[in-house]
Amino acid sequence: MEKKNLSLLIILSVVLVFERGASTTVTYDHKALVIDGKRRILQSGSIHYPRTTPEMWPEIIRKAKEGGLDVIESYVFWNYHEPVKGEYYFEGRFDLVRFVKTVQEAGLYVHLRIGPYACAEWNYGLNEMKLFLAKIVNLMKDENLFATQGGPIILAQVENEYGNVEWAYGVSGELYVKWAAETAVSLNTTVPWVMCAQADAPDSVINTCNGFYCDRFTPNSPSKPKMWTENYVGWFLAFGYPVPYRPVEDLAFAVARFFETGGTFQNYYMYFGGTNFGRTAGGPLVATSYDYDAPIDEYGFISQPKWGHLRNLHKAIKHCEEYLVNADPTYLSLGLKLEAHVYYKTSNDCAAFLANYGSSSDANVTFNGKSYFLPAWSVSILPDCKNVIFNTAKVVSQKTTGSTAFTHNAVTIENSLESDPWSWYKEKVGIGNNNSFAASRLLEQINTTKDTSDFLWYTTGINVTENIKKRKAKELQLIIGSLGHAALVFVNKKPVGFGYGNHDDASFVLSKKIHLKQGNNTVDILSMMVGLQNYGPWFDISGAGVFSVIFSDLKNSKNFSSTEWIYQVGLEGEYLGLDKVSLANSSLWIQGNSVPINQSLIWYKTSFSPPEGIGPVSLNLSSMGKGQAWVNGQHVGRYWSSYRSPSTGCSDHCDYRGAYDSWKCLKKCGQPAQVLYHVPRSWLKPEKNLLVLHEELGGDPSKISFSTRSGQKICAHVSESDPPPVDTWKPNKDLTSQEPSLRLNCEQGWTITAVNFASFGTPTGDCGAFIQGSCHLDVLSIVHQGCVGKSGCSIPITMAKLGDPCPGVLKSLAVEAFCSV
Repeated sequence: MEKKNLSLLIILSVVLVFERGASTTVTYDHKALVIDGKRRILQSGSIHYPRTTPEMWPEIIRKAKEGGLDVIESYVFWNYHEPVKGEYYFEGRFDLVRFVKTVQEAGLYVHLRIGPYACAEWNYGLNEMKLFLAKIVNLMKDENLFATQGGPIILAQVENEYGNVEWAYGVSGELYVKWAAETAVSLNTTVPWVMCAQADAPDSVINTCNGFYCDRFTPNSPSKPKMWTENYVGWFLAFGYPVPYRPVEDLAFAVARFFETGGTFQNYYMYFGGTNFGRTAGGPLVATSYDYDAPIDEYGFISQPKWGHLRNLHKAIKHCEEYLVNADPTYLSLGLKLEAHVYYKTSNDCAAFLANYGSSSDANVTFNGKSYFLPAWSVSILPDCKNVIFNTAKVVSQKTTGSTAFTHNAVTIENSLESDPWSWYKEKVGIGNNNSFAASRLLEQINTTKDTSDFLWYTTGINVTENIKKRKAKELQLIIGSLGHAALVFVNKKPVGFGYGNHDDASFVLSKKIHLKQGNNTVDILSMMVGLQNYGPWFDISGAGVFSVIFSDLKNSKNFSSTEWIYQVGLEGEYLGLDKVSLANSSLWIQGNSVPINQSLIWYKTSFSPPEGIGPVSLNLSSMGKGQAWVNGQHVGRYWSSYRSPSTGCSDHCDYRGAYDSWKCLKKCGQPAQVLYHVPRSWLKPEKNLLVLHEELGGDPSKISFSTRSGQKICAHVSESDPPPVDTWKPNKDLTSQEPSLRLNCEQGWTITAVNFASFGTPTGDCGAFIQGSCHLDVLSIVHQGCVGKSGCSIPITMAKLGDPCPGVLKSLAVEAFCSV
């Protein structure tokens, strides 16, 4: 009977595995991850589930798969999953199980970076590590989501970049690394664990590389594969800073060099960045947008040419997979800063990477008796050691006229709010409710607020007893020292100053000349946080708030840091819940003929109808100062439109050649870091939506608008000398018999409705500003016939198709088209 039951159990287990997906074994050796006994080259991309909505997950994941990804990576954000000790939350944007299953439905793998510490420019980090690790691992097991259970999870990560700060903790840090690895492995996930940026990772876990370049990285054991868990596609955005971006030529170069030198797993951080909704942005002063210059932008639109060029790169590397996983590279010097890495199956069957890692000079190199042109800072990929099917510096994929979804490259439908009535609520200055408390010293802000609010009121009194001449006031210098991040100062309920720091140094000193009346005077300081420190040694005890208050005149000064202060955590409007839909019709709101503008500490409310369509919506807050916004009770995030970046340091064209860092390529100097804010369509109703703002400094709400994309300019410029599309390459076929093609594709659901420019010859210029060359053949009718009315098209670059306007001259085809619904 026991044997019968055992047999039945085995049969049922097999059936269950079959129903939920085939059980997959995941191991590794010195070359690669081994999935079901086969070494794999894997392209991965970071998509953080809370930074968008569940309604958008399937479309974003689909675009990632079409872009050539095999794996989706995500952190697990413990501070939202466990907001209170022992109380867990996995709903809405934080439905981790639903996200992992959505990835599985798309046919992709998952790398789950449990941490529980995650930098990611996200509030907070480490907390009760062992319990949280076990909670997440057991949740995944219960849902059969590990690969051996038929699920998509092939990798898990413990800790995150601890190696960068380990030095600060001495021997305790070394012991902690060992404990963390042992704790993770003991959970028996049956898939490998990794530790990123952890050179002393124990043998039981794989140490991986994070950075802009990882071609020179070597694992700490010859038994571990070379893996890259964070390849930064751009950089995060901070209030008061210009917008960083990374040229795709450099990004592709970094990826190609990694695989050229033996790497087998690479992850883009981020492939889709998304939005730091609510108060989730870390800090200090990290912006609400987490676009990251990613291949899929904050709103879920494909960002070109980054997405397309990387897709072509992935296809080229995939053609080399069997060589890369089964051989070690043979190195050949081709000259100064010129080299080849060749992967042989047999003596006459190989794949090769040719690299020019010089940053200034192009070169012609000889390889296998044949000459090849290598632009500076580029890699050519030859899957048969003969034909170049991809070069990192030659971008032949589709382009757009800008990188922001709602400017330049997009045609938008805009709804102004000028005709909608506004209501307002004026916040009281200083202590405004019964939740105040006193202390005989200045309190540190984070430990006082417990991050329940960005705001902490500091209030004290100063009594002027000396006689002051009639109509005159006592003049003093008020000097306030703050750990950050910003503060509004009031004397006798009147604003006298505003101080603030920046992302690299949130601390500041505010010095203002003030006037006091005879008798009692009040000093109110509203200290503001803009995201908590989320990286660096001892970051978890990094402070915020006021630490010094000094009053000074010509004769002496008095330090008020140890006198009695009255405190209030949060604003009155927060206690009242003015952001909530349930208070939309409350009598607390004032309505009049003229909405007050340019006033600090004021709440605004209005209703609006969204722009037509089904796509994501952008909220333009360029007319406002600093504050927070809500739509239908959903917290859009923090804004700070009045904080402009320095006016210098940006360039229209950033040279991709040479090593990249986050300060190399910048745009929007002299402008706010962000004025457009993502409002997911799933948050909106067809009409009568509630918009609530809390304005801290002063702005004009009547100029606020909403917009959505209704069209998109797309372009491409391809030469006769460019290689044919990567996906047309076949082994043992000479590429010279194939022709290059110009390809255009619209977003899903859109079609090409017009062709605005089409010239074959020697056209010049960039997308959106093409110019006919001295050699020109108008091929508008040919392109119109081949493209209009279609979601995508391909035009062969051949004289048989297009004609020959200038024999003997190298020609190219430039096209600008328009996509719309």
